[in-house]
Amino acid sequence: MTRAIYPGSFDPAHNGHIDIARRAARVFDELVIAIYKSPPTKSLMFSTEERVDMFAESVKDVPNISVVPFTGLAPKVARDNGASFIVRGLRAGFDFELEFEMALMWRHIAPDIDVVCIMSSLEYQFVYSSRIKEVAALGADISELVPPHVEKALKNRFNGR
Repeated sequence: MTRAIYPGSFDPAHNGHIDIARRAARVFDELVIAIYKSPPTKSLMFSTEERVDMFAESVKDVPNISVVPFTGLAPKVARDNGASFIVRGLRAGFDFELEFEMALMWRHIAPDIDVVCIMSSLEYQFVYSSRIKEVAALGADISELVPPHVEKALKNRFNGR
């Protein structure tokens, strides 16, 4: 059985993340979406529990996907979950450099864990969680970028509910 993890902060999960997860679930027998509890370089809008719940709701119809929180390094989480692969999504240009550097570092830390990159679909090449939060805060329509429950959560957050 081939298992992979797809780690990230997913604050919040958007259609690009979900597209990568669904496509990876067709490649691997099991896919574990690993939600990073507190990334050291990011300020998070949603709690870990909220992010886990939002991603889980987005993929609830895919039986071979599970969603869990994690701390620490992705290769350790992969090992702890019996995964031999780490899935990453690649968007245009800038992502490649970051993901390439990260994959090399992970390879150094855990040579037995491989990184598999899946190219983002064209319609999600420029979709970023930080940009979605920014335009949602300014009242723009994000309905084509996130699932309805994520859109509702963002609207509630920005409306003070």
